[in-house]
Amino acid sequence: MDIKQAVTSSLAPSDFLVDAFLADMTPAELLARPCNGANHIAWQVGHLIASERYLVDKVAPNKMPPLPAGFAEKHNKQTAGIDDPKSFLAKEEYLRLKKEVRAATLKVVSELSPEDFDRPITGGIPPFLKTAGEVLLFLGSHWIMHAGQWSVTRRSLGRAPLF
Repeated sequence: MDIKQAVTSSLAPSDFLVDAFLADMTPAELLARPCNGANHIAWQVGHLIASERYLVDKVAPNKMPPLPAGFAEKHNKQTAGIDDPKSFLAKEEYLRLKKEVRAATLKVVSELSPEDFDRPITGGIPPFLKTAGEVLLFLGSHWIMHAGQWSVTRRSLGRAPLF
C-alpha cells in the first residue's frame, strides 16, 4: 500500500461511521446536547466540513471548492454554543457539502506526488501535524473522534448502540 492508498483507506471508516450515525437523526436531534458544554452534532458536522476544507487547502492551496458564504464562521469556536435551528443547515445540506468536500479531498490526494506527502506544512494547523501526509491522514480520525461523541448523543436520546 502506498501513501495515497493509505490516506484514501483512512477516510473510508470515517465515511461509514458518520453516515451510519447520521442516517436516522432528525433535525431536532442534530441540535441535542448530551450534557452541558458539549457541542451538538449540527455544529460539529459543520466544523468538520470547514476543517477538512481548510486543512486540505493548506496542503494544496486553491484546489478545494468554496463553502457557502459565512459557512466556516458559523461553525467556529465562538458559535459552538448556539442552539437556534435557523443558524444551522438542513441535514441534507450538510451531507451534500460533506460529500463535495470529501470528493475534492480525494481528488487532491490522487494528484499529489509521493514527495508532496513529505512536504512540511506550518501555520494555522494543529502543532502535532508536520507534513502534508500527516495532515491528510488526520482527516479521518478527526471525523471519527467527533462521531464517537455522537454515539453519546444518540444514547442520551434513547437510541440503541449501532455497533
